[in-house]
Amino acid sequence: MSQTTTAPARKRKKYRQDIVRENIEVWLMMLPVLVVIFIFSYIPLWGVIIAFQNYQPGSPFFDPNNWVGLKHIRQFINSPFFSRLIINTLRLSLLQICFAFWVPIIFALFLNEVTNLRFKKVVQTCSYMPYFVSSVVVAGMVISFLDVNGLINNLLGHLGIAPYEYMTDPNSFPAIYTITTIWKDFGFGSILYFSTLSSIDPSLYEAARIDGATHMQQIWHITLPGLKAIIAIKLIMSVGSILSSNTDMILLLYNTATQKTADVIGTYVYRLGIQGGKFSYTTAVNLFMSLIGFALTSAANKISNKLTGSGLW
Repeated sequence: MSQTTTAPARKRKKYRQDIVRENIEVWLMMLPVLVVIFIFSYIPLWGVIIAFQNYQPGSPFFDPNNWVGLKHIRQFINSPFFSRLIINTLRLSLLQICFAFWVPIIFALFLNEVTNLRFKKVVQTCSYMPYFVSSVVVAGMVISFLDVNGLINNLLGHLGIAPYEYMTDPNSFPAIYTITTIWKDFGFGSILYFSTLSSIDPSLYEAARIDGATHMQQIWHITLPGLKAIIAIKLIMSVGSILSSNTDMILLLYNTATQKTADVIGTYVYRLGIQGGKFSYTTAVNLFMSLIGFALTSAANKISNKLTGSGLW
């Protein structure tokens, strides 16, 4: 009896040892990354306690006299800026999901059909380049081009269109921000899709051609299903970060004239936290938004698992 019970245990132990032996190099490569993430991402998390305090620089973190509970979160919800911040953040994030999210996919699909490898590599390289340009430089280019005396207005002037102050028009800011982020990020964002496309079995396309499938039918029934998992994961992450935004680019592009549509939660936190020194209040705001983001990520992941069978967990 003991031999029959110990045999499966020995097999399981040997199986675990084989897994460790086969993957030890990969785990050792991941170790430095995990150490860095732990040191710089998890250890500082204990500082979130100041969201429930009236913390002042130099005061002890665990002083019970500074404890205020959920006061800062209630203050943010009752703030006159709350509705504007939420609306602006959602507007810019939804524009990213509706437009910027799909551009890398479309770009990867189109470039995947190119048969000239040299041309394909040149286009890919050129599309990656804007991502590595500093956001400060990109914002400076946009502001310069859209100035009253800038390139865009000069070109439109030759067509008989009067110059327009785009950078001071609140209604123009969402479009300017969305187009700028698309141009800067779409090439680098397509890398995941290119790598996924390269892993699709070419024999599937050959079998489809033999069966008389058109080009569009091959894309619809072979290419897109092959991208389904990565699209689902990226979409889940985008939904989870819907209350976050590209704050650095917004800070570089916006001004007091466009604050009506450009002021988002990130810029509000920067203005009050970094410039105003309200560390506890802005920590509470970020904590509140992070909890909402986590709830949205969990909901999107659950829906994705049911609809596509793919998710983050």
